Amino acid sequence: MWRGATLILPLGIGAAVYGFAFGVLAAQVGFPAWGVGLMSVGVFAGSSQIAAVDQFAANGAVAGAVVAGMALNLRYLGIMASLSEVLRATPLMKKLVAVHITADENWALTMSEHARDPSVDADFLIGSGLMVVAMWTGSTVLGAWIGAGVPDLSGYGIGFAFTAAFIAMARGLWRGRHDLLPFASSFAATAILVRFEVEGAFAILGGAAAGVIVSGAMRLAAAWRADNALERPL
Repeated sequence: MWRGATLILPLGIGAAVYGFAFGVLAAQVGFPAWGVGLMSVGVFAGSSQIAAVDQFAANGAVAGAVVAGMALNLRYLGIMASLSEVLRATPLMKKLVAVHITADENWALTMSEHARDPSVDADFLIGSGLMVVAMWTGSTVLGAWIGAGVPDLSGYGIGFAFTAAFIAMARGLWRGRHDLLPFASSFAATAILVRFEVEGAFAILGGAAAGVIVSGAMRLAAAWRADNALERPL
């Protein structure tokens, strides 16, 4: 656990900068510092927290915040599946703790270390996760505390931290040119839905669905071509 907590520090600092920006903007739409801290510990998902605060600021719709959070965190189904080997011998309660505190940062580090050293297990994941939780929560509370006492920081471009974080997340998912069409389809569908004033949370779902459909169609087409190639006489 200690090894995980120390190795995650550089990535944790990046999350803390992002968390500070979130805390500032959350405070400026009415969230108290204690509420921001409680959300950071209880939800511990930066993208979902941003979406929730955005929904609350726009119209106070809890349902929209929940839908947006679910859509943004669908990737964790794949993330947790990829950790099955790391968590295989872990007791259920410990496994549930690990699931809650798994973020993009400590997942990536754990997978990288496990590939080099198969003895890396749930303790490493939990240690690194606890460090990220501490840095994320501390930075969001600090941002909320400062943001509550400053009239308006939007003019300083702090909100771009969220855009930058999502760009970095998308870049991390990019695997090559074959991803171009699903990425473009998802972007186009989301842009069209937003243009027609569809609720942001549902625009996210629509964009995700478009990307999945296009990706599935590409896989089916590739499988069909492979089958036809096998059936051709030599």
